[in-house]
Amino acid sequence: MSLLDAYALLRPWWLAAIPLVLLLALRAAWRSAPLGDWNRVVDPALMALLARRGAVLGGRRQANLAAAIVAGLIALALTGPAIERQDAATFRNLDATVIVIDLSRSVAEGGNLKEVRQVAQGVAEAAGTRSVSLVVYAGDAYLAIPPTTDRDSFATTLFALDADTVPDRGSHPERGLALARRTLSEAAVVAADVVLITDGDGLGEAATREVAAMRAKGWHLQGLFVPAARALPPGSPKPDRAALDTLVRAGGGLTADIATPGAVLDAVGASTAQHLAAGGYTVLAFADLGRWLLLLAALPALVLFRRSA
Repeated sequence: MSLLDAYALLRPWWLAAIPLVLLLALRAAWRSAPLGDWNRVVDPALMALLARRGAVLGGRRQANLAAAIVAGLIALALTGPAIERQDAATFRNLDATVIVIDLSRSVAEGGNLKEVRQVAQGVAEAAGTRSVSLVVYAGDAYLAIPPTTDRDSFATTLFALDADTVPDRGSHPERGLALARRTLSEAAVVAADVVLITDGDGLGEAATREVAAMRAKGWHLQGLFVPAARALPPGSPKPDRAALDTLVRAGGGLTADIATPGAVLDAVGASTAQHLAAGGYTVLAFADLGRWLLLLAALPALVLFRRSA
């Protein structure tokens, strides 16, 4: 995570007010000559006479400058500049990852199962201290590893997966996605990444409905595509990258090949604060500094209440 990831603007649309404040300040300065527009509407001889008699008071540039500074600080405060809370990591129980692996024949026999296991372990490592669970599916879906933070036991089970792990023939990714969704719901997870590792077979309307239900919860679907590494068994469907791309777009995530999973690993590895903020729980993840800017704006505001001698 870069240094800038620890900072955020909670209400960035208020940045549009800052140029407006600047334009109004410049206009006020332009018009705040010692006598404003009076020199143009009062006879010069009369104005000179009034000035000699002390009846003319000059303009107050300081007040215009103070007002501009106050308005600028208020606009900046409204943008919600914030820093990541130091205790944001304590909310990791609200942030989880579910890895869903396709173990149908087209992947287990036609794909590179060893590389699938390796990239799944990479996803688990990218999740950091957050809980990770594993769902495997073919003709049916099973929870192979319930939510855990024990990466050693996770790796032990993960690298034991083979073509016979799921006895049910076929490919029903919607069942794997449904089981992932139930697992997250039972854990009352707020922010989550569901990482689907598949060759795209069987992705249809049922899978799309499951992804829509996940998005309604604020969870994201990431996709890792498994290309065919060898000749497929007779009757096996061909890999379908386009179907996976379409499904993952609906899930608000990213798709990558298992050979180059960097983009997906980065998305999963984002901080808990970033995940919570994306899920609408910004107050848990970031401390809003805007209130302190409002207090700072009160200092130049005092100039506006200064009485002339």
